[in-house]
Amino acid sequence: MDFIYIIKRLFYGVLLMLGVVVLNFLLIRLAPGDPAVVIAGEMGGATEAMLESIREEYGLNKPVLTQLGIYVANVARFDLGQSFFFNQPVTTLIGHRIGPTILLVLTAQILAIVLGVVMGVVSARKPNGVTSAIVSVFATIGYAVPVFWTGIMLIILFASVLPVFPVEGMTSVRLRDAGLLVRTLDVLHHLVLPAFTLAIIYLAQYSRLSRASMLEVLGSDYIRTARAKGASERSVLFKHALRNAALPILTVAGLQFGNLISGALLVETVFNWPGMGRLAFDSILRRDYPTTMGVLFFASFMVVIANILTDLSYKLADPRLRGR
Repeated sequence: MDFIYIIKRLFYGVLLMLGVVVLNFLLIRLAPGDPAVVIAGEMGGATEAMLESIREEYGLNKPVLTQLGIYVANVARFDLGQSFFFNQPVTTLIGHRIGPTILLVLTAQILAIVLGVVMGVVSARKPNGVTSAIVSVFATIGYAVPVFWTGIMLIILFASVLPVFPVEGMTSVRLRDAGLLVRTLDVLHHLVLPAFTLAIIYLAQYSRLSRASMLEVLGSDYIRTARAKGASERSVLFKHALRNAALPILTVAGLQFGNLISGALLVETVFNWPGMGRLAFDSILRRDYPTTMGVLFFASFMVVIANILTDLSYKLADPRLRGR
């Protein structure tokens, strides 16, 4: 792996994050509403003297560009400010919420890629068969159905008809003092419905993409050569064809990571999952500028890291790109 390439990608990532910080700050400041009024309302009153005191305390009375410069300097020191509503450092709030979000997003991503690729490979093996038709119908439905609707339907199903999985939260209160293994299994038990809800739309995309890629690759000359040499069908599919068909899937997986994080906000709200999505939802409703910008910053940071890792994995998967 070219070390200079990695340094360049990291440098571009830093520039992109700087642009994200500035853009998020300006867009949120342009939004209607005064956070001082919200803070004063939580205190039980909103006199003009109190509003001025709150604006001075939180630096809201300074010019926007001055506030922007202070905020960028603070972010460079990994200081995301103090939450207006929660009255805690934003980094502390996000530190408590980022773990559940990463767990949900990564689980959904892995589930979508693995099941989607398997479905695509199976359907591409006999493109005119019944299995291929079923996969195509499932992919169309999964892609068309909104993620929040899927979550609500699963809650209705498993809360009333088949009470097999918990429909809210991340842990059971009665198991809070149990052993590590029991608590881990409890978290995984709660994770099933949110992860499946978040994964289903992307599972449909990966199955369609992998099916199309496999059909294209299976028509290549080197596949016919492998079959002519007596290679087994399993070896042809998974050793020769899938390796080349997986390159577009890697690209889409990196691009879709940001959409997964966006979808996680809805899923966490529907299932009351204690992640950054719930924190973003609460902070937006209360016009908590520092918390909202902090959540956006960390979400953008995860997307940038995911795209850098995707670029690196692409170079590892395709030998033709290693020297570039």
